[in-house]
Amino acid sequence: MQQKIIILDFGSQTTQLIGRRVRELDTFCEILPYNKFPKDDPSVIGVILSGSPYSVHDPEAFKVDLSQFVGKIPVLGICYGAQYLSYSNGGKVEQTGTREYGRANLETINLENRLFAGFEKGSQVWMSHSDTITAIPEDYEIIASTGDVKYAAFASKTQPVWAVQFHPEVYHSLQGKQLLENFVVNICGSKQEWSAASFVESAVQEIREQVGSDRVILGLSGGVDSSVCAVLLNKAIGKNLTCIFVDHGMLRKNEFTKVLEAYKVLGLNVIGVDASDKFFKDLEGVTDPEQKRKIIGRDFVEVFNAEAKKITDAKWLAQGTIYPDRIESLSITGMVIKSHHNVGGLPEEMHLQLCEPLRWLFKDEVRRVGYELGMPERLIKRHPFPGPGLAVRILGDVTRDKVRILQDADDIYIEKMHGYTMPDGTSLYDHVWQAGTVLLSSIRSVGVMGDERTYEHPVALRAVTSMDAMTADWAHLPYDFMADVSNEIIRKVKGVNRVCYDISSKPPSTIEWE
Repeated sequence: MQQKIIILDFGSQTTQLIGRRVRELDTFCEILPYNKFPKDDPSVIGVILSGSPYSVHDPEAFKVDLSQFVGKIPVLGICYGAQYLSYSNGGKVEQTGTREYGRANLETINLENRLFAGFEKGSQVWMSHSDTITAIPEDYEIIASTGDVKYAAFASKTQPVWAVQFHPEVYHSLQGKQLLENFVVNICGSKQEWSAASFVESAVQEIREQVGSDRVILGLSGGVDSSVCAVLLNKAIGKNLTCIFVDHGMLRKNEFTKVLEAYKVLGLNVIGVDASDKFFKDLEGVTDPEQKRKIIGRDFVEVFNAEAKKITDAKWLAQGTIYPDRIESLSITGMVIKSHHNVGGLPEEMHLQLCEPLRWLFKDEVRRVGYELGMPERLIKRHPFPGPGLAVRILGDVTRDKVRILQDADDIYIEKMHGYTMPDGTSLYDHVWQAGTVLLSSIRSVGVMGDERTYEHPVALRAVTSMDAMTADWAHLPYDFMADVSNEIIRKVKGVNRVCYDISSKPPSTIEWE
């Protein structure tokens, strides 16, 4: 039986980060809405209560019946989770009028408490809350304090319950991983058996049990997720897998041909479909970003469905859906940041059952599985690319000419990134989480080329560093690289006379412009 930690999500923006940190400890975890704790599941070895955008005093605050798990298995409350533990057991949580936000240091720590084993006095943590705990329940004790926060961490004297008002999951909490390891491994008793190799072994067995000898159809996008999904399925069921790769006309330059060739080298059975005429026609005049996504998603379903119907004996539809897609699309707050290309939306008339072998994996875990499967490094290391493609990197309506401009500019940017060698001998591309080019097609700027005045479009280069895409910082690219890219794009791409660089972080900005 696979051990697992349950993370109950109260709506925090960093809930997925908690999950990532637990997985980094080679321990399986599942993120569930605050009110969906699995009853009578012996595989659950611990519970983590996440933060929340709400105050415990808010009438709309998410509340959970703590008796389901408190006293039965170890519990760790983080920020709102800590406040809720205190509030529900007779402690006090008050609005102080000031927001405790940013770096702080644990000036006093009970190093004998198992949660803080291996900690250093003065360890830096990250605070982010407006309410604060002013009293803890009678059977609880303080185990850490900062200069401003008396109850920075506390624990029950009688039950396996711990709580911290800071965020150990973020990198600003320098010993946050140590704290989570203390809880997950030393307190909950994780055997740390979750790995890429163990996943491949169990996933292959699960796929074979799920689909048997049935034929499976998979929609490929050329990205890491669907590619790893295809190779995993191929390992499990071989010739019973048929892949369909739809070209909506907004892929990167020559990507349709290159990706098809790469898939054939991997031994996959792939059908390529050029449906660009349909997509461009339906996108004509559309400028709203969400509307673009919906049109592309709808058209993809229609094209894919028509092709899939030709495979009359298919009974399963496979998708490269990964865990963050499922969590974000089913946000408990009801606020979806953007619609996802591969979650939902498939017509019922397809009459196909769904197979999602990567549904429990985060992006970095997908890449580790790719390595375990022996896939080519360049395919595994591909930066994330939006399902709607360059359509959401063109601000304004989408036309073939605009796509051509953006493809040419983006190809120069990405290929030069591959070719730029960093001091450690690796490429600049490998130092960046995601990079892409944005066409500001609704804007024209004045320029001079030779003796002629130009009035053409600017493009914006985007590159970010990140561990998980939940937060991201703009990449500090070398000046000589940016100068070379700018010069090459302006010289060679007809329709562009200005290159800018986006230095916005997430939050408050998103990685993609649309």
